[in-house]
Amino acid sequence: MQDKNTDRPLKGRVAIVTGASRGAGRGIAVELGAAGATVYVTGRSTRAQPADTYGDILALSGLAAVPGSIDATAEEVTAGGGHGIAVRCDHTREDEVAKLFAQVQRDEGTLDLLVNNAWGGHETFNGVFEAPFWEHSLAQWDSMFDRGVRNHLLASRFAAPMMVGQGRGLIVTTTFWDRDRYLRGNLFYDLAKAAMSRLAFGMAQELRPHGVASLAVSPGWMRTEFVLTGHKTDEAHWTERPALARTESPRYLGRAVAALAGDPKVLDKSGAVHRVADLAREYGFTDIDGRQVEAFEM
Repeated sequence: MQDKNTDRPLKGRVAIVTGASRGAGRGIAVELGAAGATVYVTGRSTRAQPADTYGDILALSGLAAVPGSIDATAEEVTAGGGHGIAVRCDHTREDEVAKLFAQVQRDEGTLDLLVNNAWGGHETFNGVFEAPFWEHSLAQWDSMFDRGVRNHLLASRFAAPMMVGQGRGLIVTTTFWDRDRYLRGNLFYDLAKAAMSRLAFGMAQELRPHGVASLAVSPGWMRTEFVLTGHKTDEAHWTERPALARTESPRYLGRAVAALAGDPKVLDKSGAVHRVADLAREYGFTDIDGRQVEAFEM
């Protein structure tokens, strides 16, 4: 007789995935759901009211509104075998973040996993990634740090007491890391991603004595909704675009996070940055097309 938990290794676990309306957050939430978890899907975009701060990238993409919503992601989590709960939350606002964690504490009594993914960097993207730092607008600093790095720290401050109190838990920070190489062309992006990796490292030092792990996970070049739109294609036809040959789906990252969440020895990985490609080889998972995509390097 097959173990009932074989296909749902995270059944009974409770997770929060921030910034899960689309892209990486959506891919992570869906894969956690496929593993059986209860997933609180958070972000600002609801089906009735999409986030309204993406004017520049929408104009570049020719879109009328940002794709995706927390409602749709939560439904996909449930359809995949988990339990998706959509909670609208602006992760720049401390009062809304506090309310989110209070709801999880009240309704679940526990929190096993926090995935810090809410990222404001796209809000000021003007179509130019590579440029000298003196030519990039300081608006990018604000979006990447005040609405990026700060989001991760703020959510972690509420998650940590819950996890410390129960003597276990995992905080995952999504980042981008290329073996400490400079992310050429955008100093602000390089600094923000380095800060996120360092945040995961620093929190790990303080959480380890309490049995709580903190680590960062670095995906490759993901076929997010904005990437696909920028290349005038969709997930069903991306292979027709040679320029996207090195890409991976957001669910590849999701499978990495699910594998980490199910690893009873995850504390051994605390403090480090882990590339999705390396985790795929270690844990034996593939992307949705069956490939083990090689790590993306600049």
